[in-house]
Amino acid sequence: MSFDRPLDGRRILTLVGDTYEDLELWYPKLRLIEAGASVIVAGEKADHKYTGKNGYPCISDEAIARMRVGDFDGLVIPGGFMPDKLRRDTDVLQLVRDFADAGKLIAAICHGGWIPISAGVYRGVRVTGSLGIKDDLVNAGAIWEDAPVVIDRNFVSSRKPDDLPDFCRGILRVLAPR
Repeated sequence: MSFDRPLDGRRILTLVGDTYEDLELWYPKLRLIEAGASVIVAGEKADHKYTGKNGYPCISDEAIARMRVGDFDGLVIPGGFMPDKLRRDTDVLQLVRDFADAGKLIAAICHGGWIPISAGVYRGVRVTGSLGIKDDLVNAGAIWEDAPVVIDRNFVSSRKPDDLPDFCRGILRVLAPR
């Protein structure tokens, strides 16, 4: 049996912190691995156990402060309450700016959009996200759309866990255009 692995050789960074939205981290991580990517999970500390909103654990591979945009093809930002804390971390914000400046994938779902908002990279970008952060997105200069997935150049965004299949298809469309 042959499997389509359009992301062979690609490296993706995803962020983790306590009270991350469990499905929004694990579904994309596993889907990207299935597509051939290597996925590195970074938190404030390396080799640290973080607990999701629904109690599912995730052990970080690396510390965010050690991550460099040149080592990755894209960034995935799960939602939950985690983004509200991580968006206060200057290393996180600089990393997101570096991904944006390099024109590399920045994919945020649900409340994950808080991090690109705080990094100042959403001005003029078409996005979606949790209805709870719609005003934050608009006030940051983003162009709001209520859709399961919105793709604007290297930016991919979705609203909620129910949108995860569309979110992952959007990530694949950006990383492996046909």
